[in-house]
Amino acid sequence: MRKYVTEFIGTFGLVFTVGCAVFSGSALAPLAIGAALMVLVYAGGHISGAHYNPAVTLGVFLRGKIPLGEAGPYWAAQFIGAFLAAWLAKFTVNPGLVRTLSTSGAHAIFAAMLAEFVFTFALVYVVLNVATSKDQPGNQFFGLAIGFTVATGAFAVGSISGGAFNPAVAFGAMLMGLINWGNFYIYLIGNVLGAAVAAIAFKYLNPDDVLEGPLARRPAVAAHAAAAAPATPAGPTAQAAPPADGA
Repeated sequence: MRKYVTEFIGTFGLVFTVGCAVFSGSALAPLAIGAALMVLVYAGGHISGAHYNPAVTLGVFLRGKIPLGEAGPYWAAQFIGAFLAAWLAKFTVNPGLVRTLSTSGAHAIFAAMLAEFVFTFALVYVVLNVATSKDQPGNQFFGLAIGFTVATGAFAVGSISGGAFNPAVAFGAMLMGLINWGNFYIYLIGNVLGAAVAAIAFKYLNPDDVLEGPLARRPAVAAHAAAAAPATPAGPTAQAAPPADGA
């Protein structure tokens, strides 16, 4: 339960910052949003992993760091946090500067979906590498890297897709009237695909670091590989040597 409450608090803080920064018309809204995510990641990372994003939770699940039984409550906590934050942001900044982003036309829809895909991929890829990799235990830069990934994406494509990179943020933005409800599929498809491809890329680049979860090698495949491998003097309990390229 501590994990789920942490995810609720973090997602609430992120979406509340998004709403207030955008409603107030701040030119530095992307920086405020990235900074908010950074400090919230540092605050809750040791408890829940500080996902605050259903797409990140999907990537972490595929990578094998949380079971499916935990992923569901994570998603619920994130969407509940986004729901409450959206309404309280509207109450706080009233009247707010509301410009509903409505995407229509094949090119605009594809461009927005591509923007969401690319930066969701970047976000989940960064999270998996700086916060879950066995090669980076106890580092102190993970929050900064994650927060600035979001800020970079918001500055780069905020005018194209709204810069959500997060289905919970997109949901909250729609409740606040910042994104058209009819465009929710853009964020759902772009964010889910971006997260899944990021997890696959992490698996490809870190094959010895994905031992659990849907992307882990199946037992039959692992057994076949072990049988085909040459015997070593250290015996069957010896660990495999790292690849020559250091991956």
